[in-house]
Amino acid sequence: MDLMNKNISALQQAIEPLRKEIIHHPAYSSIQTLDDLRTFMEYHVFAVWDFMSLLKALQNQLTCTSVPWLPIGDANTRFLINEIVVGEESDIDLDGVRKSHFEMYLDAMQQAGADVSTIYRFIELLKKGYNAEEALAHSEVPSEAAEFVRYTFEIIRSGKIHVLSAVFTFGREDLIPDMFLSIIQELQKKFPEEVSRFQYYIDRHIEVDGGHHSHLALEMTSQLCGDEQVKWQEAQDAVVKALEMRKKLWDGVYRCIINEKVIDLKV
Repeated sequence: MDLMNKNISALQQAIEPLRKEIIHHPAYSSIQTLDDLRTFMEYHVFAVWDFMSLLKALQNQLTCTSVPWLPIGDANTRFLINEIVVGEESDIDLDGVRKSHFEMYLDAMQQAGADVSTIYRFIELLKKGYNAEEALAHSEVPSEAAEFVRYTFEIIRSGKIHVLSAVFTFGREDLIPDMFLSIIQELQKKFPEEVSRFQYYIDRHIEVDGGHHSHLALEMTSQLCGDEQVKWQEAQDAVVKALEMRKKLWDGVYRCIINEKVIDLKV
């Protein structure tokens, strides 16, 4: 095993306990009804959005996105990030229409009857020139979701491209347990007119994000960290924090779902 593979293995070993906590988080098993799924989506949509922001931050630093064009960085790394961007920003939705995964998620929320008013207000404020922190403050975003986004933008502002890549690779969307997939499949059977788009999103996520793109991202992070142990340590520290923020996000989802169940019982 070469040094780079050893560094990857060491990082994976360091974060494995946290990954297990997230994969086995009770937020997943608490999703038993369509209302529960709606609550999950109203939190998770902010992680889907800031995943795209993290991706574009990587593209901005690893490729030339301004005029005049200049050959920036390593061509192989440019290829890796551009291929991921194409898949995330212009995939095919359930109707065969080109859309980003974020837009597909919004469609899934609307079909399921989830509340999209908060995420739409957040996006509108961004379009008006508010920065992410200002938009969060004026959109009544759930506190755990807002905290999650704030950490992502802290990573983006750091300008450390190897850290961005590591968080993108190890701290994001490959944390879906089989149990959650089974729950969504059961909801899809009961409510096909409400859950089909979310089921499709999850399927595409596993096929694209969790498969081919994860291998590309792993290669990209290895190239950016190289054999510099300081970079690998910075990457590991950031990924641990990102996973801790993900756990807090799921804590918020779980509390909200359980509180709503208690209210329903009292009514």
